[in-house]
Amino acid sequence: MAKKNKLKIIPLGGLDEIGKNMTVIEYGNEMIMVDCGMSFPDDDMPGVDLVINDISYVEKHRDKLKGIFLTHGHEDHIGGLPYFLKQINVPVYGTRLTIGLVEHKLKEHTMMTKVKLCKVKTGDIVRINNVFSIEFIRTNHSIADSVALAINTPMGMLIHMGDFKIDTTPIVGDMIDLTRLGELGNQGVLALMSDSTNVERTGYAMSERTVGDKFNGIFKGCKKRIIVATFASNVHRVQQIIDAAAENGRRVAVSGRSMENIIEISTHLGYLKVPEGTLIPLDAIKKYSPEKLVIITTGSQGEPMSALTRMAFSDHRKVEVTKDDLIIISATPIPGNEKSVSNVINELFKVGAEVIYKALLDVHVSGHACQEELKMILALTRPKYFIPVHGERRHLMLHADLAENMGIENTFVLQNGSVLEIDAKSAKIAGNVSAGRILVDGLGVGDVGNIVLRDRKLLAQDGLINVVVTISKETGEIVSGPDIISRGFVYVRESEDLMQNIKDVARERIEICKKANLRDWSSIKNSIKNSVYKYIYEETNRTPMIIPIIMEI
Repeated sequence: MAKKNKLKIIPLGGLDEIGKNMTVIEYGNEMIMVDCGMSFPDDDMPGVDLVINDISYVEKHRDKLKGIFLTHGHEDHIGGLPYFLKQINVPVYGTRLTIGLVEHKLKEHTMMTKVKLCKVKTGDIVRINNVFSIEFIRTNHSIADSVALAINTPMGMLIHMGDFKIDTTPIVGDMIDLTRLGELGNQGVLALMSDSTNVERTGYAMSERTVGDKFNGIFKGCKKRIIVATFASNVHRVQQIIDAAAENGRRVAVSGRSMENIIEISTHLGYLKVPEGTLIPLDAIKKYSPEKLVIITTGSQGEPMSALTRMAFSDHRKVEVTKDDLIIISATPIPGNEKSVSNVINELFKVGAEVIYKALLDVHVSGHACQEELKMILALTRPKYFIPVHGERRHLMLHADLAENMGIENTFVLQNGSVLEIDAKSAKIAGNVSAGRILVDGLGVGDVGNIVLRDRKLLAQDGLINVVVTISKETGEIVSGPDIISRGFVYVRESEDLMQNIKDVARERIEICKKANLRDWSSIKNSIKNSVYKYIYEETNRTPMIIPIIMEI
């Protein structure tokens, strides 16, 4: 009977997009999940805080799920965990720093005591009911403790690379375990899932150490206060900033809640080494001259509420940027963030600050493998089937082409929700499962949908008009109003004639309804709305949201 079971690989997020990484692997009555990420909202999602995956397929088969296996601690791989675990509470496996970051996240959601978190080391193997065994293999990435997963199944060996690069001189720990990947390749790899983010770049990703050399060169002899913006989770980058500051006799202050949290967790776990006396509170920066200070901050992606953005727009309570500051943006904009980053850089230039970013100097290196590294992993593992993951459609297609050029014939470019079935002889795409996106707005999860987003866009584009009128319940006569309340449509004081005409149109429509002996408030509201809409569009060519409000006495 067991031989009839098929191995299923089901990506629920991370394909045709950057972020939201989540993959289900299923065999018979057993299921495991790789990563549980989130992504940040696009420009067409006003008011949305973050985006997580639709997990309805997993909920439907919740009894099968035995655990979540994490490749590393970036938000696009762990950010969805609190929301997922509230619905389906299963053990979570990850390396020490990854679990440390998950613990902090669960504490914020008051879930710490409810979830079983299992710390593992590279080389460890976790066995699930004699069906799956998961080995953690050391990799290099822009966050410490990153791993690939070698997942042994009844059908053969799967390798999920997570996010990775090949760094021969990493800041912390050893380089990626290519030897183990080669051993698995010699034993036979059924399927490889590999990171496609940087497939468009030729050659190799530069070592993280090259950025440290750049920092040292910039810091040496600089007479200005230095402010460095980078990803909070890039502990290696933060370490090099701190090292360069200490070597050049500077104190370091930190701005941004996520940066403060990461530094606290990484220092506590031993992944970040801060020389004694180097770190100072942000409140103490006025006690030091500019050439003795470095501020590490969040906001490298131009996020509206981030510390660097508030500094650029003179809205930060403790840091005021001046012409005596040198700003280093040590990150590359994530696709879609280019405009926001550009706006922040322009504002910093307006203040008179000196700004260094990647277009001017190599103050950032990627944590993702380029073409030659991707080819090396393919050559070492020699998989029977290849599945490019983590990227937009062009990244996935180019990665599949790369594999085919290396002689790997069976490549599958999947979509979120695709079900790849593998049996003893072949593999095929066998249908789809639900794999949409769930929007999180404040404490609301999933209560903002397409209709709400449409209304928010409409409000943002053309504003709102309320038509407020009080009508006698007995006679249908207008007792007061109609009054017009406008928000985001026109400046009322300069458009008094238009406002009066809208009142007249509404009053006329109410009189027509009264003569027709129409007493259904819903029908009267629709009639007012249609008449006012038609008039406003004819006069202004705009389409504000119109909300009639009828009060009866």
